[in-house]
This record gives sequence, C-alpha cells and structure tokens, in this order.
Amino acid sequence: MNEWKKDFPILQDRNITYLDSGATTQKPIQVIQAVQEFYEKYNANPHRGAYSLSMEATEVYEQARDKIAKFIGAKHREEIIFTKNATEGLNLLAYSYGMENLKKGDEIVLSIMEHHSNLVPWQKVANVTGAKLNYLYTNSDFEISDEEIESKITDQTKIVGITHVSNVLGTINPIEKIIQVAHKKGAIVIVDASQSIPHLKIDVQNLDCDFLVFSGHKMMAPLGIGVLYGKRELFNQMNPFLLGGDMIEYVHEQETTFAPLPNKFEAGTQNVEGVIGLSAAIDYMEKMGYAKIAQIENEVISYARGKLSKLDYLTLYLTPNEEKHSGVISFNIKGVHPHDVASILDSQGVCVRSRKSLCTAVDAIFRSGFDVPC
Repeated sequence: MNEWKKDFPILQDRNITYLDSGATTQKPIQVIQAVQEFYEKYNANPHRGAYSLSMEATEVYEQARDKIAKFIGAKHREEIIFTKNATEGLNLLAYSYGMENLKKGDEIVLSIMEHHSNLVPWQKVANVTGAKLNYLYTNSDFEISDEEIESKITDQTKIVGITHVSNVLGTINPIEKIIQVAHKKGAIVIVDASQSIPHLKIDVQNLDCDFLVFSGHKMMAPLGIGVLYGKRELFNQMNPFLLGGDMIEYVHEQETTFAPLPNKFEAGTQNVEGVIGLSAAIDYMEKMGYAKIAQIENEVISYARGKLSKLDYLTLYLTPNEEKHSGVISFNIKGVHPHDVASILDSQGVCVRSRKSLCTAVDAIFRSGFDVPC
C-alpha cells in the first residue's frame, strides 16, 4: 500500500489517516500535474476558436471523452456527457427525461438507500407529473431481495433509479437483476455509480443500463467534474436541460436548433481542466488495476470488520455477506454523538465523516422498527 501512498502529496505533508474517500478522494500527483500541464500548455476554450491553441484544447478535451467511453464500455463516444457531478446528471435526467415521459398512473421505483441526489429530483417529478414514487426496501441484512425487486417493479413502472453501491451501508446492489426485471416491464434504468466506479469495473453494455452517472472527485479526479452516460437513442429523443453556449447549432429570432450529441447537453464553457484531471485519474486507476484495488480494499475492510465487531460499545451497519459489501463502513458509538466521535478521532489525526442523519437513514433503510443507538 505504501508504494501508492507516496503519490499523494497531502498524505506526505500532513500526518493524517484519511478515511473519508466516500465523500471525496485525495488526488495523486499525476492528476495534479495533468491539470497544471493543461493550464501551462493548452489553456483555451474548446470548440470555440479556429486558432491552433483552441484546436489543441479541443483535441485533449475530446480525447478524454474517448478514454472515458472506453473505460466504461460505451458503444459510442457521444454517449458520454460531461456534467458538474452525479447530482447534475441525475437532475438532467429528471427534467429532460422524467418530466417529459411520465404521466399520472406511471410509477418511479427507487431503492430506499438512494443518495438524496437520486431521490429528491424524482419526488419533484412525481409531484409535477402525477406519477407514483415507490421504494425497494432492504431486508435484515441490508440487502434488496429478489422478491422485493419482482414485486415492486410492475407493468406501471417507467423509471427505476438504483445506486450500485450504497453510500450509507456499502451494500452492492443486484443491479443486473434489477435491470433485467425492469426491461421486461418496459422501464428504463438509471444507475448511480458514484460509490461503485472507484472499486468495481463497470461495462455499461454488459449491464445494459439505460443511463449511468458518476462523479470524478470520488475516483481521484478533481472536484466539479462528473459523467452522464446514456444510450444514444434515448439522448436523441430528449430535449436539453440547459440552454446556451456550445449546445446551439443555429439561433434565429424566434427559434433555435440544437447541436448534435454530445454538445446538445453541454451548455456553456465546460470544466475542461476537470475533464483532463479525470482522464489522468483513469490512467492512474488502470495502471494500478482493479484487481490490485480489490486486493488492498479487501484486506483493509476484512481487518476493520474483524476488529470493530469485537467492540461491544459500537454498532455496525453492514451486510454480513462480505461479497455484497464495498468500501463504506457505518457505525455508531453507543451514547455518544457522532460529531463528538469524529472530533475525538480528528484529534488523533483520523478523518472520518460524521452525521446525525445516519441514524434516520439507517432506520429508514432497515424499516424494522428497531431503535438505532446514537
């Protein structure tokens, strides 16, 4: 592990143990240098100028799109849309697809463990369109059962939104099964891969998901860059979410035509340095390899599970099935406020996320009426 730790300047400059990668990852020097190199050598607005510097900026920007398309197995490069983050991608889908394709009597199915970014936009869509919002609930092992999937996804279901890995529990959800059932019922599936893509290799064609989102900052890329993948035929049927800038083809006084994909959904000047940083982060991950990432994580998680489970003053919220768990470890210290726990750990150089809302979130996910000790 130390052979990789040396690549992260902040871990050399500060005596800390950083355990909050679920919120954002630290950045290796290779990513930092890639962003710096863009500003030193290629800084110009892509697609905006006929001069050589702008064309060079366009080239590195679009090369990154090609790399990302290959990284997740997209069939067409124009199926990759750059966003600010996964939240923006999910809102784009809610407005451009949900608002225009749902009506009263239709159903949206989400898992109860969704991040708010994949829940609140669909609440609004349901309120505006009259569609009904239903939830896939977990069993006592914090997992979604086949029976739950088959009973909740019905002929009325038009959209299914599912997190690949829960940001609260670390549960790996059975997205292959969910996609299969949803497609049989004629529904489209949106996968939130924000917590999974740093840990699990994803191929969107093998999954056959209709849309997929993730944020770069959770996989060692800069803040403020995200990706929305969608099947080309669906994107072509959708109207743009944001208007102006480079998504325009022709503007007349009374009407406008829009540029083809992917520009259609990329209004205004983009976070080009973020795209370059994301490209460098993918290079870094591929150099390490998902097998090595899994080996390191499994060793650390297995050790943590073993040690934490022996502490009688600590409550763990994890599936007992280690093969269905990735990364996130949630716990409470009985009788102690989470913020106090985090402050004490911080005094020892340990960085963890703390939130009182974990109690409510776990209780809602579990839905068994037990009293969460906080």
